[in-house]
Amino acid sequence: MVLLGLALAALIGLSLGLLGGGGSILTVPIFVYVVGFGAKEAIAMSLAVVGATSLLGAVGHWRGGNLNLRVALVFGAITMAGSYVGSRLSALFSGAAQLALFAVVMLVAAFFMFRGRGSVDAAERAAGDRLPIGLIATPGVAVGVLTGLVGVGGGFLIVPALVLLGRVPMKEAVGTSLLVIAMNSAAGFAGYLGRVQMAWTFMAVFTAVAAVGIFIGTWLVRFVPQRALRRAFAVFLVVMGGFILYRNRAVFLPGDAAAAVATAPRPHAPVPARRLLEREMSQ
Repeated sequence: MVLLGLALAALIGLSLGLLGGGGSILTVPIFVYVVGFGAKEAIAMSLAVVGATSLLGAVGHWRGGNLNLRVALVFGAITMAGSYVGSRLSALFSGAAQLALFAVVMLVAAFFMFRGRGSVDAAERAAGDRLPIGLIATPGVAVGVLTGLVGVGGGFLIVPALVLLGRVPMKEAVGTSLLVIAMNSAAGFAGYLGRVQMAWTFMAVFTAVAAVGIFIGTWLVRFVPQRALRRAFAVFLVVMGGFILYRNRAVFLPGDAAAAVATAPRPHAPVPARRLLEREMSQ
């Protein structure tokens, strides 16, 4: 299962390279349901993987002239503060509650994907030179808190915020979002350090494979129809979000029903992740 998880890491990079987001939406389910990490470990490590991979992708977009550094630093600083707060607030939530919230976020992301980019064209035509900090402060903090709490980089929210509120052209928004995701993820990861066990070697290998994927995705973006890709990805999000909500449905049920669901027999979770953690802690 660990080898399968590493193979799927390439999909994370492809998603980031092609869409400017979606990496965390894939990383957490892979870590939990394929490799076998607990919810909190998966969320914490996904921030490191997606942050490092996004930074590499941002460099590629910067070289191509599709990254607004000033906008990224302003918006990124706002989201970083929220991300650190969200990671500290995660201690108040159970792992199941975090996964259930994550599934809701997946369904919201699917909604944005299904909408496509028709609504952003007018904003692109009205692109201005100044970033309205007052307008982006609230969504910036919200994206940051969400990142720290459930381990999503927030690209599917950052791109529309940059285009519609910051009036950043779409291509620039995709590249800029990758740098914001990297900053956002770094702050969230810092909030988990010392509170969650990390499989550092596995994270490094997983990140390296995802990095290969993002380079391929950045190259493929010129050939793949974005609308068709987003629609297909949205369908995947709906399926995965529904699956995760079902697995963690006890969070939304009243006491007796929740207890019955929690004690119901379940398939055994894969154990390689536990062995990875124990091996690295013993070194």
